[in-house]
Amino acid sequence: MAIKNKEKTYWPFMILGFLAVGITLSYWTVKSASSMPVQESNDYMLKYQQADMNINEIMERKTLFDKSYTIEIVDAQKTIHELENAKRAKEEKVILLHLGENSFTYRVNNKDGSSLNDVNATFLLTRPHSRKEDVLVEHIKSVNGQYNINDINITKAGRYTLQFRAKIGDAIGYSELPAYIKP
Repeated sequence: MAIKNKEKTYWPFMILGFLAVGITLSYWTVKSASSMPVQESNDYMLKYQQADMNINEIMERKTLFDKSYTIEIVDAQKTIHELENAKRAKEEKVILLHLGENSFTYRVNNKDGSSLNDVNATFLLTRPHSRKEDVLVEHIKSVNGQYNINDINITKAGRYTLQFRAKIGDAIGYSELPAYIKP
C-alpha cells in the first residue's frame, strides 16, 4: 500500500509567478522606452552623426574663421534669465523673443570691424533637445553689411537657440545664442 504525502508543494507555482512577473516587466520596459521620442541635436547646424564624424574638420574651419572674422547679432534685446531646474541657481544672458513675428539682424565683420557682404549665411531657430519646430533660413542676402532674417513666427513660449553659420571660402563660423520667451 502506498502512502500518500498530504503536504502540497508550491515551488512550481512560484516559478510560474516569477516568470509571469519577469515577462510583464520586460514588456513594460520595452513599451515605455519605445514611447519616448528620441530627438537629435543640432550642434553646428548638422545632424549629430555628421557633426560627430567630421568634428575635427569643423573645428579647423571654425578656428580659421575665428582668426579673421567675428559674428554679432545687432539690436537684439538681451536680459538675464535664471535657469530653473538647475542644481545650483544659474543665470545666463539670453536674447528676449516675443510670441508672433520676430526679426533678427546679424553682422559678419573682419577683425578690424569692417562688415562683409559676400558671406554664405544660414540661420536656424531651434529649441534645445528638439528638432521638431526648427526654422531654417538659407542663403541670406546682405543689405549694407547686415544679414536680416524677417518674419520668423514663434507660437510657443520657452527656451530657444538662435544659430547662425557664416561660410567664407574654407572658413566657417558659428554663433549660437540662447533665447527665451516668457510664458
